[in-house]
Amino acid sequence: MKHEVLEKNIGLLAFFMVIAVSIGGLTQIVPLFFQDVTNQPIEGMKPRTALEVEGRDVYIANGCVGCHSQMIRPFRAETERYGHYSVAGESVWDHPFLWGSKRTGPDLARVGGRYSDDWHRAHLYNPRDVVPESKMPAYPFLVEKVLDGKDTAKKLEVLRTLGTPYTDADIAGAAAAVKGKTEMDALVAYLQGLGTLIKSKR
Repeated sequence: MKHEVLEKNIGLLAFFMVIAVSIGGLTQIVPLFFQDVTNQPIEGMKPRTALEVEGRDVYIANGCVGCHSQMIRPFRAETERYGHYSVAGESVWDHPFLWGSKRTGPDLARVGGRYSDDWHRAHLYNPRDVVPESKMPAYPFLVEKVLDGKDTAKKLEVLRTLGTPYTDADIAGAAAAVKGKTEMDALVAYLQGLGTLIKSKR
């Protein structure tokens, strides 16, 4: 069959495209659903605390994922700079995934524990105070926004429905766990929890 026949017949071209994509999906994507390494949490992984869950929402609401990825690729240049490459088991409880695809700022997959809480607070309040050449916007208003916690328990319930193993006690204590905390506290807690279970570079 000549290519010209396919190229001029949009219906036939679409049919063969569907066949090709289906074969690729069956051989590359479907097997991943049956491998424990891709759908089970890594050893020692615990669900995020209520404060970290709120911090993740602050991260999303302020567009951090637009400039920071959370996916270290298995290349030496990346593992030397950021740490061990990302593995699927670290993200099984993330809904939605925040891997990102753009790095205006550095990857944050292993930022947890790399800097102190005070460093993060100063950096979020005014990035130029700690990194003079930073292009990141300042977020001083996070200090003033106090979490009310009225929806925190519901968030944990939804995450439990999606497979995160929260207990009834976790959900019952969610509002109290964030009471009096600011969005700055929550975001710092979230950042400090990122990628702390895998320490080696490779």
